[in-house]
Amino acid sequence: MLIDSYFNRFVLPEDLTDAVTNCQWRCYPETKEQLEELCFGPTHSSRFDVTYTIPGKGVFKEAEVVRCKNGPVVNFMEDYMRRRDPDCMSIGDDLPSDKPYFKDRYGYEFSKLRKETMEWFKDQSVILLPFRAGGKYYGYDSLMVCPSNAAFFALSLANMQGFVGIHEIGENYKPRAIIYVAPPFRITHFEGKQVVVHQRSEDLHEVFAYNLYPGPSAKKGVFSVLLDIGEHEGWITNHASAALLETPYENEVVFMHEGASGGGKSEMLEEIHKEDNGQILVGTHTVSGEKHYLTLSETCKIHPIADDMVLAHKDMQNGSGHLVIADAEDGWFLRMDGDNYYGNSPMYERISIHPPEPLEFFNMDGVPGATCLIWEHVEESTGKPCTNPRVIIPREMIDNIVPGNEPVEVNIRSFGVRMPPSTVEKPNYGIMGMVQFVPISLAWLWRLVCPRGFKNPSIADSNAGSGLKAEGVGSYWPFATGQKITQANLLLHQMMNTQATLNVLIPNQYIGAYHIGFAGEWLVREYLARRTGHVRMKDLVEARCPLFGYSLADMKIDGQHIRRTFLRPELQSKVGFDGYDAGAKILTDFIKEQIAPFNTNGLNPIGRNIIELAMNDAPLEEYLAITPMNIR
Repeated sequence: MLIDSYFNRFVLPEDLTDAVTNCQWRCYPETKEQLEELCFGPTHSSRFDVTYTIPGKGVFKEAEVVRCKNGPVVNFMEDYMRRRDPDCMSIGDDLPSDKPYFKDRYGYEFSKLRKETMEWFKDQSVILLPFRAGGKYYGYDSLMVCPSNAAFFALSLANMQGFVGIHEIGENYKPRAIIYVAPPFRITHFEGKQVVVHQRSEDLHEVFAYNLYPGPSAKKGVFSVLLDIGEHEGWITNHASAALLETPYENEVVFMHEGASGGGKSEMLEEIHKEDNGQILVGTHTVSGEKHYLTLSETCKIHPIADDMVLAHKDMQNGSGHLVIADAEDGWFLRMDGDNYYGNSPMYERISIHPPEPLEFFNMDGVPGATCLIWEHVEESTGKPCTNPRVIIPREMIDNIVPGNEPVEVNIRSFGVRMPPSTVEKPNYGIMGMVQFVPISLAWLWRLVCPRGFKNPSIADSNAGSGLKAEGVGSYWPFATGQKITQANLLLHQMMNTQATLNVLIPNQYIGAYHIGFAGEWLVREYLARRTGHVRMKDLVEARCPLFGYSLADMKIDGQHIRRTFLRPELQSKVGFDGYDAGAKILTDFIKEQIAPFNTNGLNPIGRNIIELAMNDAPLEEYLAITPMNIR
């Protein structure tokens, strides 16, 4: 583990070479088992405190790691450190960016703090952990530099991006990305706040993590790295889930589902929720209380592909007209806030209780020597369970997973939007039908804005006004380090080059006066999979709101018809044309407000044309003139 000759294999920045050369000692994990054991400190204890000496304040405890039968359990001392701070990103270089620059936010050049960080590493025992950002096949050689007493952080990265033993790297290993972990700077420099600084150059993206919660750096920091590399090379890492659906007739269809937080990405990988009698509750009328059910004797088998980061690397695309993707991660950072009792998530409970190798848990109640249970969440200072309990599960442990990270073609590219209840008495924007078929021009517009929508769990004031918020380009904008226009152009280019992939919009929560939850998403998945992702033009009717493209004239699954009022909300007696049009105006005005800043000379001319159509309330036929739909 301490073979010093390994260091000569690395080609590193000069200041990092100096820091690591002069550190207390350096560690190169050869196996994941060695890295797991480091989590429990030099004495291999059952409970290890992660502490740092802060000048003038003494010893500061950041976290504790508990040795459980099924893996290390990490808990932070502060409620604030148990979840990602969405405002933690700063840019430490002078390259173009729409994100806040470090020097503007903190009043001095990042080079000063970088020097202090390197000096701090000289007083530490350091882990050097190679990894592949983006996966085994299309990923990029990368490196994490981490203090040894925060080995749990290095383990989280190894679990999410795939462990690479030091013996696996060759000579002249030059990382395309480096993540530095320097926890005490949160206290000494940033008043206890999470801060992650990105410093970019043509051939290196450095991420300085001044905190120990893995979300902003080991997870989303890698996302930032991939988006930055994609800006240089002309491709995107999409914020999406993906699954291969195997129908009862043994046909296979691949879905990729995008959307802002709460848009249904996780739900795309879930089985259809059924009532105790086996029926599917399609929707409940919010005024009359009437319920509508459907019975399916057999549903599609779900083969998950990815749950959050979807690599659409340029070298994967094969000219078929379909978007080609792969999982950008080797392990999934799963939130277990919905698992509150035994039997709530049988698959994840089984995997986590009896894993084939130790897992890593966060914000859960771990007892030394016992089994960590994913429904027992750590209590916060409020006396309530933590809302962000996590476990990292290697993707090969997921039931029916599409094996490896090999590329697959996407048949259907869906976009989810949370919708509020809408009636003529109380009109709102929840007037999208159960599925809307849109040309690429409209599909791109929706991804420019990415509305978070009604009662989104990440928005504190979701009941105020319309509740509409924009997550930004592709819904991955919170993690991007460059410019919105660049990402808008890349996204348009990606969609224009994959015209054989069908684009649809899917609402969740409400359709007009009906509460549907995620039932609509699951039923649309069943419907389109059984039709192998194809729809005929004669099955469609132009939507009353042009931004929705086409609605289905009829929807039949296993011989059972879905009510037309779910497909075309204007036909609901409690909505009607007046309620629909009022809701459409709320949505249209919001989208116009969000897309107007993109209408600049830097945007692709086709994109400018699309935006101008939206600003002028153009009919659907004008969008189709720019991007015809591949439907006959």
